[in-house]
Amino acid sequence: MSVEFTLEGLTPRQMILADIIWACEDKPEVDRFIKALPTQALRDEARSLVELMKMAAIEQCYDGIAEPMDVKALLAKISIRK
Repeated sequence: MSVEFTLEGLTPRQMILADIIWACEDKPEVDRFIKALPTQALRDEARSLVELMKMAAIEQCYDGIAEPMDVKALLAKISIRK
């Protein structure tokens, strides 16, 4: 089973950022993408999207929709180094 969810209420720009983050292969790629964004506001927005993705994944695990190992793999993939 894989982790799938929909983030509701995103702006078109946020949807694009979320799609790019989702397409990243691993955490370093997510980090590089966010660091390459041209403004601090965009970097903050992308980091917020990552946090929303994490919460949605954890909620799916909690609700029994996704397997814990799938959620753990996703969190490892999208978690940003501080």
